[in-house]
Amino acid sequence: MILGAFQAGVISSATAMANMPAFEAACAMARLPLLEGRIGLHFNLTYGRPLSRAILQRRTFCDSHGVFDLNLPRHSLWLGREDREAVQEELQAQWQRCVDHGVRPSHLDSHQHVHNIWPIGEIVARFAAHQGVPVRLARNLGQNLSLPKRVFKGLLNRRLQGLAGVTADYVCTPVDLRNAPAPTDGVLEIVAHPNQLGADFGDAYLQPGESLSRVLELRLAGVPRVSYADLNKEFLRGAEAL
Repeated sequence: MILGAFQAGVISSATAMANMPAFEAACAMARLPLLEGRIGLHFNLTYGRPLSRAILQRRTFCDSHGVFDLNLPRHSLWLGREDREAVQEELQAQWQRCVDHGVRPSHLDSHQHVHNIWPIGEIVARFAAHQGVPVRLARNLGQNLSLPKRVFKGLLNRRLQGLAGVTADYVCTPVDLRNAPAPTDGVLEIVAHPNQLGADFGDAYLQPGESLSRVLELRLAGVPRVSYADLNKEFLRGAEAL
């Protein structure tokens, strides 16, 4: 289904979870010419088992059975040294598993948006900068974002951009895009979870039976689709020109 969404032009980038059972099959698909440079790492701290050792002993992240069980409030602004080091080690392990399977991630995002938690976001953004890849920003468009959320996400995104260097400018869901016009400047990422809708594609964010393709056609007619690898190339070209 994901390959079909790429072929139909519905999506231009995707991410893989390195600690999941279907990971090897995902990597085999990611090596297809159409998907080359379009698959990132979906950093996971909330589901399944970790790939590294230190985090197993950190009750902030794992239960006594060695399974992820995140126990960190989303408004947290600080993380202790041992927890930070454990997150860094796990991020490196998940990244390395991708590389070991022939896929160098094109960008970074996270499962259940854990990198929108400030101290985890800082770790992920610094790692992205070290690897020379973009990181996803927190969602910053949408009619249901309260003023406090807008302020926090604005500050967080400024921090992520400052640390990582390469990001999109705007992030929204298909519902946000359906309900309001897209920005007229910059790069917009639509966070989609496509599903099959007959010969078409729906999305987990949309109503059952609602076409994701139609939303994209209505709101983004004539707008070029780019991958995160394309975004990184443009950033590097701009840096060389300075």
